[in-house]
Amino acid sequence: MNDFPSSKYDRGKIFAKTGLKVGTNYAKHYLKNLRGADSNRNSEFYNQTAQQIFSEFTKLRGTALKIAQSLSIDQGLLPDEFSEVMTQAQYSVPPINRSLVRSIIKRELGDYPESLFESFDTEAIAAASIGQVHAARLKTGEKVAVKIQYPGVRDTIASDLGLAKSLFKRFIKNKDELEEYFEEIESTLRLETDYINEGETIDRFHERFSTDRFETPRWIEEFSTERVLTMSYLEGEHLKEFLKRDPSQEEKNSFGQKIWDFFHEQVRQSDEIHADTHPGNFLLTKEGKLGIIDFGCVKNFPDEFFRDYLLLLPTHLERDLDKIKALYNRLDVLKGDPETDEKEKKYFEFCLNYGFTFAMPYESDTFDFGDPEYKELIRGYTKNAPIGNEARGNKHFLYSTRVHLGLYHFLMKLGATIETRKSQEIVQNRIDGRLAAPKN
Repeated sequence: MNDFPSSKYDRGKIFAKTGLKVGTNYAKHYLKNLRGADSNRNSEFYNQTAQQIFSEFTKLRGTALKIAQSLSIDQGLLPDEFSEVMTQAQYSVPPINRSLVRSIIKRELGDYPESLFESFDTEAIAAASIGQVHAARLKTGEKVAVKIQYPGVRDTIASDLGLAKSLFKRFIKNKDELEEYFEEIESTLRLETDYINEGETIDRFHERFSTDRFETPRWIEEFSTERVLTMSYLEGEHLKEFLKRDPSQEEKNSFGQKIWDFFHEQVRQSDEIHADTHPGNFLLTKEGKLGIIDFGCVKNFPDEFFRDYLLLLPTHLERDLDKIKALYNRLDVLKGDPETDEKEKKYFEFCLNYGFTFAMPYESDTFDFGDPEYKELIRGYTKNAPIGNEARGNKHFLYSTRVHLGLYHFLMKLGATIETRKSQEIVQNRIDGRLAAPKN
């Protein structure tokens, strides 16, 4: 019996596996040293300050909370204590009262909810930074979700941005370079607070992704305005409810595979990307489909940026330092030459190892996101940047990273093992500029 791996494929698999093992060990070693050198941060001060800011922003609701999420959650711009506190903005916003809900609907839709709908639940089923959602039933009998924007949210974008700048500039070192990030956030918020735009986006996603694997709501245009959005109601389990019933590993893998495939199907079609990947926006339907809800934050990334962003994955796995440096320069990650600048050298080494860790799921045919060592690596790198509190990288990283890291965190909470071979092909095809395949 000949055990010698003579084919290019067999040898490639062995080479890749060896490279993965060596790269993983190096990444772990680097992270361990990094943590040892980063032990003097005033955690108590940052946490206390973040709690105070969150308390004030919660009172403001609206775009102030959205700005905090965009700049803090897993971006590395602010201390990790701040990021952890601001994550509450996704789940812990108190709803507005019933009488205000009724008056908003009267002003926007021309009558009170009890006249417009067969039934309308005045208790919000979800409340977030920009608006809250109510369950209702049309007079046709169809169950719908009605999203109501908090009063004055769109009008406060400029003032909230000014407030956020004054607060965050206390933490950020290169304050002047923060402006382009705020411009990107402002343009996104303008769209996110326009519910007609979101309704049109819902229609486009429904056309593209209503398949045997995915389910999206339909926009109910006649009961929608710029500040009230009505859509068909998706029934199903969110991640928290799904895990509470102690599902089997097979069920976890199936749920995880669907959300992994949804992300890569968007990449394949080279179009809009759902850019708010947190557990509240996804559910598992009774039919076993992935339900996708909330289409306020949807991004069209510039093609050149998106190609370079995807190119980070295979380039890091190849460990080609010259190609990686070239990519970092194009993406504004590096501000100098790591060969001659000690500060840039430290940052380059950090990004190199974090990038490798981030690219690992694309290395083999399957990947276990439930591996505790991998969770520790990702958590370590997202919370231990050696040059913290500094704005770096192309402004589009704000949302591309939010999408991709949100996907990873979802899968790690789920503990799913994912088949990744098809997604590797999709990424490579997108990098090579091949046209998207037609919808199945």
